[in-house]
Amino acid sequence: MKNKQVFFQDWGLVDYKQGWDRQEMLFNETVKQKLNLRNKELALSGSTEHTYDHCVAEETPNYLVFCEHPHVYTLGKSGHAENLLLDEQGLKDKQATYYQINRGGDITYHGPGQIVGYPILDLDNFFTDIHLYLRTLEEAVILTLADYGLTAGRYPGYTGVWFDADNDRARKICAMGVRCSRWVTMHGFAFNVNVNLDYFKNIVPCGIDDKAVTSLQAELGREVDMEEVKKILKHHISVLFGMEIV
Repeated sequence: MKNKQVFFQDWGLVDYKQGWDRQEMLFNETVKQKLNLRNKELALSGSTEHTYDHCVAEETPNYLVFCEHPHVYTLGKSGHAENLLLDEQGLKDKQATYYQINRGGDITYHGPGQIVGYPILDLDNFFTDIHLYLRTLEEAVILTLADYGLTAGRYPGYTGVWFDADNDRARKICAMGVRCSRWVTMHGFAFNVNVNLDYFKNIVPCGIDDKAVTSLQAELGREVDMEEVKKILKHHISVLFGMEIV
């Protein structure tokens, strides 16, 4: 039985390490519960039909978290530390922190005015295809931008959402990096809404040194209501995944 219910949580502005720890807790609990259910299924597979049906009716939970972080740079498992262009004093001057973390991808920046999304999903409840998972998250951002009259798309060979990916004006508005174990996901995407783009000058974003970074504010020429963007984005994610948001 697939559980399409997804618990939505908005953590607001939260310290990166605190948010990472909260993610890990939800992720580990979900993986543990999934393993326990799998073991119970195996143990009861030869039992009565009634008992077995009761067992498989149990479900793993799903979560969709939105938040913002104070200035922070994070480096994924496949990243290169030299793509951070600040030393320890430079980080202090920028009032920023730095973490090497357990997601895929290279280096990125998180800060106020950016919607960071952490879907902690058991993909067995949706579809077990990590590439489709990434493309679906990208599509939700693309549709959100379309609601603001902007045409965005994908850059072949890279994850995330881009403008003008087919010419020399290519610029990224949403970065992605995920972790998946036993088809349970964590980490996710960073969607630039009203973020201070100057902080991206201190890194080689996602390890790509010849492409620009942009934001919804920069593209529209005005500040955008964060709560409005969250509402639209959450709607598109729920529709594309077939979620029931709780």
